Amino acid sequence: MKISIVIPVVNESDLIAQSIARAWSAGADQVIVVDGGSTDGTLAQLADLDCESVRSTAGRAIQMNKGAESCTGDVLVFLHADNWLEVGSCSQIRTGLVDSDFEFGAFRQRIDHDRMLFRWLEFGNELRVKWQGLIYGDQAFFITRKRFDLVGGFPQIDLMEDFQISRTLRRFGKPLLLDGPTIVSARRWLTSGVVRQTIRNWMMCGAYRLGVSPRRLSQRYRRHDQ
Repeated sequence: MKISIVIPVVNESDLIAQSIARAWSAGADQVIVVDGGSTDGTLAQLADLDCESVRSTAGRAIQMNKGAESCTGDVLVFLHADNWLEVGSCSQIRTGLVDSDFEFGAFRQRIDHDRMLFRWLEFGNELRVKWQGLIYGDQAFFITRKRFDLVGGFPQIDLMEDFQISRTLRRFGKPLLLDGPTIVSARRWLTSGVVRQTIRNWMMCGAYRLGVSPRRLSQRYRRHDQ
């Protein structure tokens, strides 16, 4: 079972080399980085790094779909640049998907910080996957190539593409939750404040459920480099 890892990036020059190295150490057979118009030297670095690089217009869903076009794997894994899988984690995917009815899933999280509040966030995110079948982008979402193509990839909306593809996939079965973990940088919470960022995330999800458009929500979403 061949696994392709896709990493969408915009202005990740400080992290990209490490992100690629960690993707290989996780057990990937192919690593694709999709640059969405970086201006900080990220793109220049990619020429010297062990990966396939793809240029794209900005937008996480657009970039991930663009990367998927170049994937040759039986399973696609989508990683944020500031998330990473532990050494050998792809073997968990291979074991979990072989001879099973599962077609997509995620990893349990470990936020890269010692504060106890982060442990509660990890627990809550685990319950969300188990009870609601909703996978967020920082949980190393993976899916078989066949199912990804059948659902048409990520919906190319400005935000909440992970939420929406999870909604679609729930019609075909439950997600597989692997022990992992996927390690998640705490940078967004530390920049905005843990409680403030968490409440902001809840409010955006709630607004989306109530019908607020992804375009409108994206205007309130602060990127890491802004």
